[in-house]
Amino acid sequence: MVASSASLLLLFTLIHLLLCISAQDFLKPGSSLSVQDVLHSPDGTFTCGFYKISPNASTFSIWFSNLTENPVVWSANPLHPVYTWGSKVELKFDGGMFLKDYAGQIVWANNVSSSDTQYAQAQLLDTGNLVVKGESGNTLWQSFDSPTDTLLPTQSITAATKLVSTNRLLVPGHYSFRFDDQYLLSLFDDEKNISFIYWPNPSMTIWAKLRSPFNSSTNGVLDSWGHFLGSDNATFIAADWGPGTVRRLTLDYDGNLRLYSLDKVDRTWSVTWMAFPQLCKVRGLCGQNGICVYTPVPACACAPGYEIIDPSDRSKGCSPKVNLSCDGQKVKFVALRNTDFLGYDLSVYRFVPLGFCKNICLNDCRCKGFAYWEGTGDCYPKSVLLGGVTLSNFGSTGTMYLKLPEGVNVSRSSFPHSQPLGPKYGPNCNTTNNISIADFLDTLNSGQSISKFLYFYGFLSAIFLAEVLFVILGWFILRREAKQLRGVWPDEAGYEMIANHFRRYTYRELVLATRKFKDGLGRGASGVVYKGVLKDNRVVAVKKLVDVNEGEEEFQHELSVISRIYHTNLVRVWGFCSDGPHRILVSEFVENGSLDKILFGSEGSQNLLGWKQRFNIALGVAKGLAYLHHECSEWVIHCDMKPENILLGENMEPKIADFGLAKLLNRDGSNIDISRIRGTRGYLAPEWVYSLPITAKVDVYSFGVVLLELLKGVRVSELEKNDDEDVKMALGRVIRLCSEQLKSDGDDEFWIADFIDTRLNGQFNSAQARMVMELAVSCLEEDRVRRPTMEYVVQKLVSVDEISSTPAIEGSEELDSTGPSSLSY
Repeated sequence: MVASSASLLLLFTLIHLLLCISAQDFLKPGSSLSVQDVLHSPDGTFTCGFYKISPNASTFSIWFSNLTENPVVWSANPLHPVYTWGSKVELKFDGGMFLKDYAGQIVWANNVSSSDTQYAQAQLLDTGNLVVKGESGNTLWQSFDSPTDTLLPTQSITAATKLVSTNRLLVPGHYSFRFDDQYLLSLFDDEKNISFIYWPNPSMTIWAKLRSPFNSSTNGVLDSWGHFLGSDNATFIAADWGPGTVRRLTLDYDGNLRLYSLDKVDRTWSVTWMAFPQLCKVRGLCGQNGICVYTPVPACACAPGYEIIDPSDRSKGCSPKVNLSCDGQKVKFVALRNTDFLGYDLSVYRFVPLGFCKNICLNDCRCKGFAYWEGTGDCYPKSVLLGGVTLSNFGSTGTMYLKLPEGVNVSRSSFPHSQPLGPKYGPNCNTTNNISIADFLDTLNSGQSISKFLYFYGFLSAIFLAEVLFVILGWFILRREAKQLRGVWPDEAGYEMIANHFRRYTYRELVLATRKFKDGLGRGASGVVYKGVLKDNRVVAVKKLVDVNEGEEEFQHELSVISRIYHTNLVRVWGFCSDGPHRILVSEFVENGSLDKILFGSEGSQNLLGWKQRFNIALGVAKGLAYLHHECSEWVIHCDMKPENILLGENMEPKIADFGLAKLLNRDGSNIDISRIRGTRGYLAPEWVYSLPITAKVDVYSFGVVLLELLKGVRVSELEKNDDEDVKMALGRVIRLCSEQLKSDGDDEFWIADFIDTRLNGQFNSAQARMVMELAVSCLEEDRVRRPTMEYVVQKLVSVDEISSTPAIEGSEELDSTGPSSLSY
């Protein structure tokens, strides 16, 4: 009787708990969701509410409903889980949604506050998208705009969004899927100090990747049939391609991007596409000093002389048992055959003996070891041991030589090696096993037979014989190419990614192209520019950086900037050379040279720039700077804008050159590390002199000086009245006079003719000239806050250009005959 009563009480308790969980279709304004409440999509596929990651901690998330495995597809607060009981999500009447913890503190908000609606509501759609709509039905906010680690069908990934890997506790990892600086969809390993691409293969050219860079739109979407297509031509298709299947694209914690499909019968997930069939090719998988091996499933091992940092998370890598120092410490090299660490090469040496490679590493305390390929004599000293992998090709001649202190004892049992046909690594009670192993998502179920792998590797062996002839032929072709391409000079982490965007030239090629650097085009602060003709008859400008130390810095700056930008008013760079001490840039040849040579010519010069050409130059340069400041994925500042750095094409179209002084800054201005004054006297903004924070407004100031020079046809330094007046004083005097005249003249604009270059003989457009003068005055404000942005400058120039080009006054450049002007110098 007592047992019966207890069973009945338990039944009533369970019914009560089930009734307490309230499923809703909408979240009304002024109401809230607590731990007992959830939102269901109309078809029941998705659920939104508090997802428990531990007995007492939850995140506000969206997940698949009623499955054996219910993966989370979106989370509002993965970094800040809340205490489950007492936390709630509130929806305000204006569309604002707030997640509050048990103490009432706001943990997350959707940052929506609409004055256009007084009755907003939230709904979970059948697509898995949580939307907040206004009373007119317009979408105020949606979860699709802020993905976490999963992309659902019809959900777009854009330049402003990305996927970030998460673990089972929804803690974000260090892998991301997003658009890179060339607007290509890529997988990144975002380490503490560097972010580098590992898919698509960064060593491949843009053509081999079959991608299309620098598109006007950045978008990628997975359709309901299982086909993914990006604006950069990135595309892949599910193995079970077709309609009616539930799918999700997830960046898993191991860094592999996988497309999952839901089986309709047993309601379980299966992988129908993945970026890396061989998981060890995911860079950074085993962390620093770790090596990925196949056992036969992917697993992590420490390099000899290193030990695991965190046994619970092998991706954190391994730490050295004894640190290397630069104080004459005795060292030795330990050879790991068929092993390599990807990237982070201090340098590249071709066709060198093993002893030479050892000496290079011995004499550089930054060197942690080197990879050497006996067949080709290629030597790659490493500054960081990251991306370690045992090579799957057993015929490979690649060997990794680890640099270790002489006192560190290593045994053969600690040497990681793949065992695709052998048993899985495990503890050996009879011997010391120093290898630490971590299993990943691609593990086998215990009940699966090893015969599948025997079949797989048997198939690989069968096709190996058919490919060996092609491999040998390819080896000879690559060896022949390597004699001409001596390699890149990767001086810093991630440099290989930047360098692969350009064509590499040998120093000998450029010596021949420039006829031993005979035809000089000009000299700048960082080097000399020569004219050259390549083998394909392309005429190019070859910039030879003369100072090795300064040249290396300039070289890295220019490459890092140029690899991210492309615009019709910016000089296009075709490639570079980095052979030994030589640092050279190869760019397009611009026919008419720099602006200063034509603008400041004599009065009888045949190349005198007319007013229309000057106005178009001002507009083109403004567009180029506006692109650098506002449209690049990074904030780019030129820092040395002057006529010498403005080149004129065949039709006098302007192209901004010389990005050697450019700096890449965060858009919030927090990464300001400019350590010295950059630029040219007369064009420097006051911020440089007074050590104020450097922003894009320094380019606006320099552009204002260029506008004055386009108007006057003389250098700003020639505006000085006497020896006691310097350039800054003369510039200030001219700006004050122009400003006063612009404010007081009303409709009387006769004085403008006396300000314009006399060589034009009064042939200019008054409206355009006045606008250029007004912009010059505003750009040269001492207070940078009062200077306009380059976007605003472009808008003003375009507006006056359109007005001047209307049919009513088309071709009416005014011939102003004026009397004496009140503006004097």
